[in-house]
Amino acid sequence: MTAMKWFYAFLKKYRLRMFFGMVLVTILAAAALASPYISKIIVDTVIKGGKTEYLIPLVGILVGLVVVKGVCRFSSQVLFETSSQGVLYAMRDKVYRKLLMEDFAFYNKNRTGDLMGRQTGDMDAIRHFVAYVIYTIYENILYFVLALVMIFTINVPMALCMVIVLPLAALTTYLQAKSVHPAFKKCRDAFSGLNTFVQENISGNRVVKAFAKEDYEKEKFNVQNDIYREAELGAAKIWRRYVPVFEFLSYVLTIILMLVGGIMVVKGQMTLGDLVAVNGYLWMLTVPLRMAGWWINDVQRFTTSVEKIYDTYSAEPDIKRPKKPVKHKKLEGNVTFKNVSYRADDEDILQNINFDVKKGETVGIIGTTGAGKSTIVNLMCRFFDATEGEVLVDGVNVKDYDMHDLRDNIGMAMQDVFLFSDTIEGNIAYGKPDISFEKVKEVARMADANHFIQNLPEGYDTIVGERGVGLSGGQKQRISLARALLKEPAILVLDDTTSAVDMETESYIQKQLENIDHACTIFIIAYRISSIMNADQILVLDQGKIIEHGTHKELLKKNGYYATVYKHQFPEAADAVRE
Repeated sequence: MTAMKWFYAFLKKYRLRMFFGMVLVTILAAAALASPYISKIIVDTVIKGGKTEYLIPLVGILVGLVVVKGVCRFSSQVLFETSSQGVLYAMRDKVYRKLLMEDFAFYNKNRTGDLMGRQTGDMDAIRHFVAYVIYTIYENILYFVLALVMIFTINVPMALCMVIVLPLAALTTYLQAKSVHPAFKKCRDAFSGLNTFVQENISGNRVVKAFAKEDYEKEKFNVQNDIYREAELGAAKIWRRYVPVFEFLSYVLTIILMLVGGIMVVKGQMTLGDLVAVNGYLWMLTVPLRMAGWWINDVQRFTTSVEKIYDTYSAEPDIKRPKKPVKHKKLEGNVTFKNVSYRADDEDILQNINFDVKKGETVGIIGTTGAGKSTIVNLMCRFFDATEGEVLVDGVNVKDYDMHDLRDNIGMAMQDVFLFSDTIEGNIAYGKPDISFEKVKEVARMADANHFIQNLPEGYDTIVGERGVGLSGGQKQRISLARALLKEPAILVLDDTTSAVDMETESYIQKQLENIDHACTIFIIAYRISSIMNADQILVLDQGKIIEHGTHKELLKKNGYYATVYKHQFPEAADAVRE
């Protein structure tokens, strides 16, 4: 499917409405054509012929035509505007739903500002095309063609003189359309870059202020702003080159009318009324010529925007949904990795990972930065697909599961905590919006968050997130943990969730996790041994491989990497380890 066919799929729903709009525009053009002809009759019959009895009826017809044009203009604009809003709503909804279905790899490749630009500036260019450009171009083509026909019926030599400009106008239109398309593509790319830069700096304003880099960011913004300005000026140079040609051609028509028409009236080859009528039709020729360059710009903006939106929409995710997915509303939580390897960008992230976890067990994962700890749970949640081997949950390959069912059974408290601009209650209840408030408080207590939430200005109704009250890292982590616990998942993933809390709070949370009233398999990714030392099994990763595997006591006896880390974190226990 091409970008234009994809766009038409949204437009065809409103084709009947737009057809009636076109009919109204046609009536409007016909009414506009009639006015100069009535003026010709008034000049030749009433003023020169002396038949004054026709004056009032003819003036009445002119007034009636004005009313018809006003009604048609208003009604057609309403039809096209409502159609444009309908197309925009459906297209934006479709693209947004597709964005939600994309995988991590898609968002790693596409900048947030680019995606925002597709949903804002590019969508507005499409709305403007449907609401205004379509009927305006159609209306002015009608004016131009029908006006020429009427001039031919009035005086053929005069019409032939005016037709001389058409080949030059057509050539200029073709050259401008050919030149302006790449220029507008460059403008949209520059706009996306500027949008991305602003979005990143607003989101990262705390880092900018912390490093006192306001002046540095201003300079970077100026560079992006200059790129966008130069792109727009580059497009403007094209308009500047061609628009004066259209203006010149419109003035040529006026000169032809005054010069040739005046001579013909003097020689008696046409009446004064004919000259008045042709003069009335003249604007129907000059306006389309003057505005042709601007309409070409609008059309090129529209086609560029459709192509960029469609490119984003048509991007296929790497994570393919199974044709016949295995559906399980409630999983038990057994997890098995069989010879799992994962490779990305020609780099081995995980190599030959093997382990087996029974439901209800707690698994600790520890290792150096970049060892692949988070990748293990990402493969289990199927945010990425294993390059080799199998990831099994309850004996079924995760690639065969319905992705909603799989992820709905996994609760995640992520390393990078994100809170929506919502109340604290809304953030905790994100996974189950209809849950009772008492249940929200219960999981908040389990995450040791209830006491600080109650001390906030509006308690659980306090707005947090980008526009809300600032929370500490530890407070955000506890809200994130409560959000994961509320799902009552079969598998709970804690990705460095307690790194920003004190040891006492961490100990409290661990006790609460041990008392979860349903069998829940827990994966704890941590750098602190205190977070995982009570786990049923511990995986030690280094450079994408499991270098040690066992319980806390077993790993201490091996006196390897795990024991070394333990000695550093608990130096007072070093002697006991040696013994």
